[in-house]
Amino acid sequence: MVEKVKTDKKKLLIYAHYYIPDVASTGQILRELAEGMIHEFDITIVCVVPSYTGKVADEYKKKMFYKEEVNGVKVIRIRVPEFSKSNKISRIKNILAYFIGAMIATFKVGKMDYVYSISQPPILGGLLGVWGKWMKRAKYIYNIQDFNPEQTMAVGYSKNKLVLKAMMMFDKFSCRQADKVIVVGRDMVETLKGRFKGRKVPNHTFINNWIDEKEIYPLPADHEKVVAFKEKYGLQGKFIIMYSGNLGLYYDLENLMNVIEKFKDREDVVFAFIGEGTIREKLVQYKEKHNLQNVKFIPYQDKSDLIYSLNAGDVHWVVNAKGIQGVSVPSKLYGVMAAGKPIIGVLEEGSEARLIIEEVTCGYVTEPQNYKGIEEVITQIIKLKDDSNLSEMGEQGRGYLVKYLTKDVSVKKYTQEIGSSG
Repeated sequence: MVEKVKTDKKKLLIYAHYYIPDVASTGQILRELAEGMIHEFDITIVCVVPSYTGKVADEYKKKMFYKEEVNGVKVIRIRVPEFSKSNKISRIKNILAYFIGAMIATFKVGKMDYVYSISQPPILGGLLGVWGKWMKRAKYIYNIQDFNPEQTMAVGYSKNKLVLKAMMMFDKFSCRQADKVIVVGRDMVETLKGRFKGRKVPNHTFINNWIDEKEIYPLPADHEKVVAFKEKYGLQGKFIIMYSGNLGLYYDLENLMNVIEKFKDREDVVFAFIGEGTIREKLVQYKEKHNLQNVKFIPYQDKSDLIYSLNAGDVHWVVNAKGIQGVSVPSKLYGVMAAGKPIIGVLEEGSEARLIIEEVTCGYVTEPQNYKGIEEVITQIIKLKDDSNLSEMGEQGRGYLVKYLTKDVSVKKYTQEIGSSG
């Protein structure tokens, strides 16, 4: 008897905000998720035109919507106005243009069985999913990458109690409307439960984020492209303590510079910051004002070059500001582990990233705002810079990731959870 080939795939609509070629970490995750699930679902992505940097290419300025197909995934891109990351008003206009455009785009995609949205943009991502559920009469899966308003409150981005209360009300509504809520950390499960004390907690599960371990992996120190990267940015012959990722509000990086300054006379050590973000300029100004010769700022690296930049670091920061525990999980953790590098974790006790580092013993950890503790960890790491224990920590991280935190492991879980939502 010939087995029937599966042709009647269920249709899945994903509100992604950013999608490739944009370099936002959620965009990369959603690309790998969508492409990993196309054997099971007929997938349509609704996202903005490439614009993560704030700029929009001329070819995306002519129409409201652009239909494309990327690696078997249907994509509807929405034109949005350009913005500056340091200008709140321009960012709000940009986000609202996506929100309204995505609501309209919902009518352009036909029948859907499932709707999936992430918590980006904050609050609006969840509400888009509810809109899609209602308009398509579909099952709704809400993936919370960051809890808001909790994140907004933690870093003091807004102190307006009325606004924060409204944000909480809307996001709890999105959670209740969801047929399934997926969070990305064990600590985030507790936050979800805490939101609904004494009331029915929405149906939920926890799935770690991941990295493609076949794209990021350890390379020898003398690999020609790793050497070329070091030479290009003046890092050769140094012990490199690296931060790679968004230079934003959620990492307490300005106070980290105060600690780094204590090591300004170490000519054998360099602190490299790779990436862009809202506070990059402040960090550069601090470096110049305090004449920190051993601090380097390096632009975002293309995804194809990330393997070389991550391998150039001898040890990597994985940091969060105080109050982020249970709110989000720094995705840079997975890239560092994939590259087989040891970690300096500045993370709250009980947070998902810290739990992993402690369970795997792939780095040193201390609490956010414990600046004396951070200084001691850096001192200890520098003492061990030629010690095999340091490289063994990195190897343990890589080994754990390959076993439990790969793309295939997590995508399989998502496929099962989405498919079982209805």
